[in-house]
Amino acid sequence: MRRFPYFTVGFFCVYAVASLQPYLALALRYKGLSPSQTGIALSVFEAAGIAGPFVFGYFADRWGRYKPGLIAAHIVLFLCLIPLLLFRNPLLIALSMAALGAGFRSLFPLFDAVTTISIGDSGDYGRLRCAGSASFIVMMLLFQFSPLPKPDTPASAVSWFGVTGLCSLTAILIIPAGFTNIAGRNAPERPPETERRRNGNRFWTPLLILGLLMIAFSRLAMTSVNSFFSLFLREAVHWDALGIMLSLSAGSEIPLMFLSKPLIRRFGPLPLLAVSSAATSIRLGIYGLFPVKGCIIIAQLFHSLCYGLFYPAGIAFITACVPPERRALGMSLYLSLGNGLPTFVGTILGGFIIERLGYSAMFGVFALFPLGALGIFALILNVRKGYALPCPLDTKDNLT
Repeated sequence: MRRFPYFTVGFFCVYAVASLQPYLALALRYKGLSPSQTGIALSVFEAAGIAGPFVFGYFADRWGRYKPGLIAAHIVLFLCLIPLLLFRNPLLIALSMAALGAGFRSLFPLFDAVTTISIGDSGDYGRLRCAGSASFIVMMLLFQFSPLPKPDTPASAVSWFGVTGLCSLTAILIIPAGFTNIAGRNAPERPPETERRRNGNRFWTPLLILGLLMIAFSRLAMTSVNSFFSLFLREAVHWDALGIMLSLSAGSEIPLMFLSKPLIRRFGPLPLLAVSSAATSIRLGIYGLFPVKGCIIIAQLFHSLCYGLFYPAGIAFITACVPPERRALGMSLYLSLGNGLPTFVGTILGGFIIERLGYSAMFGVFALFPLGALGIFALILNVRKGYALPCPLDTKDNLT
């Protein structure tokens, strides 16, 4: 339990950085980019966010130490801030966004990986992760109600990235090295190199691939919210309430995130991912069909299922499929292929749909993507029934 306060503070500070992502689209629009150009710039951010976690995760797994990778990710994030502020050329902006994406997107899989290893089988990831949600709420309310500038212009966004990044780096540095090494007390010993190579052949199991595809379809749909919700509120609804709406959604996710471990033990991660996918489709349908303030508030409460339930279930799925000595790579797969690649595609597609057809059409199109996740879940159930394909975490004996 000695490590619990360190990781609680860590989640609070690391996810303070995450609170700035919804404002990136506004900052890019402030630079004069069109919706389609904004979508392309955000897609570059996501594309770099696919590669970055794999690079940092590879060395973290190879060395068995996660703190150097977390520090390096912060350094990359800091190095891109001044160019992002000064450049106005779309190409140079894209290059700056690439560096920002590589550093920003690498923080979360590395910290998730070291947390799941450090707390061990008896730990409760969901409860720790609630600190990140609380941090997000605090930041959103700060942006909404304080006299401090919101991060919706390049200058203020760069300033906030610098401040929150320094807080996050400080929180990482104070965690004892023994808690961030794979050879920690709760982590199993790394197998010999020959055994790791032999196990590598079993890494890409059919279940892992199907599970990642299921995650990817759901995250592709959520790109419409994660990347364009701020523009939707400002340009379509004409409502300056982004901080309030995001704090409302973040607050709704905490109860289910706090209860995620018993829910996963009872139902398994894949059924919970399916429920989250269905909720995502309903949420986007509300945005598209009823773009008024009352309905938007209701839709924001669906975030409890779309993220509060989804994220711990996804982490549990990867934890069950990937051994500890490859956990950073597994979390990188989850956040890069399961989240980053779909978001890369979604930001480009969403920007062009908005420019040509508007926000309602964009939400309507993206509401169809979770149906793909539900179809894959049905396939997994049929394959398991016919061929006894093992599914991790579907019984109490397999739970962590």
